[in-house]
Amino acid sequence: MLAAGSGSIEVRRFAGAAIHAQQLDHLRVAHLTDLHVGRVTPMAVQHEAVRLTNAAKPDLVVITGDFVCHSQLYLDALAEVITRFEAPVICTLGNHDHWAGAQEVRRALTRAGALVLDNAHTVIEVGHQRLQVVGLDDAYTGHADRERALRGLRSDLPIIGLSHIGEEADGLWLAGVPLVFSGHTHAGQVTLARLHELAIGRLAGHRYVHGLYGERSPTREGRGALYVGAGIGAAVLPLRLGDRGRREVALFDLGDMPGTFQEHHTSQPPLPGRRPAPGKLYARAAAVVKKREKREKREKRHARRTRRMALRHGGD
Repeated sequence: MLAAGSGSIEVRRFAGAAIHAQQLDHLRVAHLTDLHVGRVTPMAVQHEAVRLTNAAKPDLVVITGDFVCHSQLYLDALAEVITRFEAPVICTLGNHDHWAGAQEVRRALTRAGALVLDNAHTVIEVGHQRLQVVGLDDAYTGHADRERALRGLRSDLPIIGLSHIGEEADGLWLAGVPLVFSGHTHAGQVTLARLHELAIGRLAGHRYVHGLYGERSPTREGRGALYVGAGIGAAVLPLRLGDRGRREVALFDLGDMPGTFQEHHTSQPPLPGRRPAPGKLYARAAAVVKKREKREKREKRHARRTRRMALRHGGD
């Protein structure tokens, strides 16, 4: 485990999947998630996360959603954070991004130089090495389309996957994606007495709460590994208690075999989990539409007021 400077953010290091060691010499991927740029998470924390990431000299930075927290007020601040990364940034959106306005969040990320994968894949070239990155749009709000994301994926290149929701890894493994990165859970934020597994696992129904799951050296076809990041920001309270609940930058050295160096923790079994009911899925998708309609009404009211003010001043 690498030192984390101020101690507010843990930097955790892992090896990639076994197949990556056959395909790559060395390629370092830094994974961050759930930045939640806004009032709850100080900008000093965001800047420290970038500093620690840059200090690790990754070849690629991947971020798995929830860049904002309900609001578009901090899109300029988000763009400023993204521009500070010294390596290329590839990302996917999360549920908060869709609640706040996916189009506007995408625009801010793109303006800052990040590549947003909305059910798509791309190939990044670092030196003489090439890496495929598959990105799913947010599954929590019903925007993930695995079939579309995987269409045209090459089997002769190394692959990693990005998804805000960890449970999507099961389907990506079946398609030959050996290592998936995700977020969403914030590791429960409080990991004392396994409260995170109670709250996020048993109550919310997630199979994957935080850390490393699955097999990096799979014993059968259709299996792989997943890393669920603890995140940088917070959506409600900035409370972080317990080792696993601390803010986190995770480094994955693709090309190194699992077991070649000491990692923060080993793979763990998933929780039982449960699939959300159809009514729950519908309600999540409907919430995005409702929030968008509310924003549009607010913008129309603002536009009418602006026109009235202009006409009033024009007649003076």
